[in-house]
Amino acid sequence: MSQNRSMGISQYIKDIGRGKDGARSLDRAQAADLFGQVLDGSVTDLEIGAFCLAMRIKGETAEEMAGFLDATHARLNLVPENGLTTVVLPSYNGARKLPVLTPLLALLLAQRGATVVIHGTATEASRVTSASVLQALGVAACEQVKPVAAGEVALIPTEVLCPGLKRLLDVRRVVGLRNPAHSLVKLMNPCAGRALVVGSYTHPEYAVSMGATFTLTGQHALLLRGTEGEPVADPRRTPQMDLYQSGTSRNVQAAQTGSLAQVPHLPGPEALATASYIQAVLDGDLPVPTPIALQVEHILHALQT
Repeated sequence: MSQNRSMGISQYIKDIGRGKDGARSLDRAQAADLFGQVLDGSVTDLEIGAFCLAMRIKGETAEEMAGFLDATHARLNLVPENGLTTVVLPSYNGARKLPVLTPLLALLLAQRGATVVIHGTATEASRVTSASVLQALGVAACEQVKPVAAGEVALIPTEVLCPGLKRLLDVRRVVGLRNPAHSLVKLMNPCAGRALVVGSYTHPEYAVSMGATFTLTGQHALLLRGTEGEPVADPRRTPQMDLYQSGTSRNVQAAQTGSLAQVPHLPGPEALATASYIQAVLDGDLPVPTPIALQVEHILHALQT
């Protein structure tokens, strides 16, 4: 693995950059070496751009994503062990049309005594973020990692966890395309101790690739089709949910089919309107949307397994 360090990542780019049909996939150790150099900033901007474009064309294998996760985990400022299983909610997409209700999911879980970490950063300037909604609810972002207690929600910006990962996510603003970091953040466990990662996808092919990575790495995770890319169930229709643990998976929630009997009243996507709605739900003045209530129960049950 070390033989490639002296020559940067050019050899890796030659392997992965031969087009959709000619590219060769990397093994887990090679992928970890490559991604580690990218995160460390020891390669040029041109090489990073070439890596991002090559992977965008080729697509990541589960083995490569596992290697990328290995490299990332070795460089994370991990949330300290607390003796509990922490619920991890990656929040990177934000809201475009629907309110971003990841904060509602987090606060409902905390009300029930769960330990919750939300990590994320804005990846698209036009979207409303969980951070802006939480700020309106009085939950400030952490400036450094710290232990998180039962019944607490901690909001941790990506740059606090790993500055190199934040830099890689920001490449999208320059080249206009997602790169492996955008998938990786929805799979990673930023905790030193036990965690349940709530992963979400927007397109069915990502359900397959994310599931394969969770299986390969033995991750404890709940995977569902999220709301506009956020790890929270669509409040209008219950999605399928699958639980991953120790390399196996099982379906815990079937997708709702047929026409909707009624659609819950939802606010617009603006941060203040969303925060006001969330507070009303937490106070019991408005009902918890059924799909989110079901997700809460599945997560709480998974924490006991």
